[in-house]
Amino acid sequence: MRLVIAEKPSVAQSIAAVLGAKSRHDGYLEGGGYIVSWCFGHLAELADAAVYNADDAKWTLAALPIIPTSFRFIVRSEKQKQFDILRELMRREDMTEVVNACDAGREGELIFRTVYCLAGCSKPILRLWISSMEDDAIRSGFQQLKSGRDYDGLHQSALCRAKADWLVGINATRYFSLTYGRTLNIGRVMSPTLALLVQREAEISAFAAEPFYTVQLDCGFPATTGRMKDRKDADAIANACKGKAVTVKSVERKEKSEKAPALYDLTSLQRDANRVLGYTSQQTLDYLQALYEKKLCTYPRTDSRFLTDDMEGSVPGLVAAAAAVCGTEKPPTICAKQVCSSQKVTDHHAIVPTISVEKVDMASLPLGEREVLKLAARGLLRAVDEPHRYAETLITVDCAGQSFTAKGKTVLAPGWKRYEQEQTEAAPALPVVTDNQTLSVSAASVKTGKTTPPKHFTDVIFCERKEWIGIEERSSA
Repeated sequence: MRLVIAEKPSVAQSIAAVLGAKSRHDGYLEGGGYIVSWCFGHLAELADAAVYNADDAKWTLAALPIIPTSFRFIVRSEKQKQFDILRELMRREDMTEVVNACDAGREGELIFRTVYCLAGCSKPILRLWISSMEDDAIRSGFQQLKSGRDYDGLHQSALCRAKADWLVGINATRYFSLTYGRTLNIGRVMSPTLALLVQREAEISAFAAEPFYTVQLDCGFPATTGRMKDRKDADAIANACKGKAVTVKSVERKEKSEKAPALYDLTSLQRDANRVLGYTSQQTLDYLQALYEKKLCTYPRTDSRFLTDDMEGSVPGLVAAAAAVCGTEKPPTICAKQVCSSQKVTDHHAIVPTISVEKVDMASLPLGEREVLKLAARGLLRAVDEPHRYAETLITVDCAGQSFTAKGKTVLAPGWKRYEQEQTEAAPALPVVTDNQTLSVSAASVKTGKTTPPKHFTDVIFCERKEWIGIEERSSA
């Protein structure tokens, strides 16, 4: 018999259905040579300081720093029953192997290994590593189970993170709270996060807006100067140009293209979900996790923006499913190769809808899940489309000895931007003019503006900033 341990009951049920484990028992399912059970996220957690030394239940500066010689995990009372079930299953004589089917990531590795070690189990570990909860993905994953030893480093990484959180949280919180006479919660993630917020607010408070001025001419199209600090200079130029003619000094036209953006990883999808839908990063992650468990999208906690090379053949089918989700047409040409690169994939490939979305009734999904699924689908449609091509024109004119410029843009081929949910305001097309052509000025005016302070952090800007500086949050379970 093989014991399969999933992270959540819902995931265990999906796996059991594929393996034929249909017989229900208290805390597990059985059948087809498998027993499938589950954790409830973290069944065990690092013990409080008082567990190591009863005197540490009282906060004192003299006791700091508290550094256990050996860390201990404990099981909370509300989760003890399920832990006891797993321990008993691991100890069964007919149980020859244990399959770690917790989420394929660092935190999933810690959840499984902690239970495995606390149960005193020494049976061989096999690792299920999949990026989709579709039946075919589960079936394929069980045909390619890895040795648990291959993931020892991942477990050590997760354990190191957990211990660092404990050491910083316990010691720094007590030290600062006792020093300043009030409870100050300090954490490895929380404290640098707060520091970033304080720094940005200080920058905003210290900011002093400065006015600037530009002169704009209407000569059949708007042409403007650069910014000027002195209003008198701007007024002088505007007055000098009134009733005068302008001479075209140069006309530059360049054809440009923007290649399609890469597929979504978690951060880029959270960013767009915030900008387009107004969702926080946590809401987006929650919706993605629900879609993953419903087999409608791939694993959400990924930092990769590509698919693996062996998925190239499946891209056209995924694109057709994505187009159906969005109620739109497929790209005229599907550029599958540009989204596939195994060298750029880490633990999990990019976030894409699964082929199962073709069968789902979109109206039956909660609004948040539906909108995030559509966003991920548009991300796939964009990524496989051709470049966006356009012509950019820069006209430079002279009036009263002052240079003015005008920029225009003409779309030559929409390419991937046909799937943009938010259409940005495009620069207007400019009329056809030639060098040395003379144009009359119908109006000359001064435009006033002010420099702007740094922006307050939004949820998504802050999510990106944390990624830049390496602040990593613990995955929710």
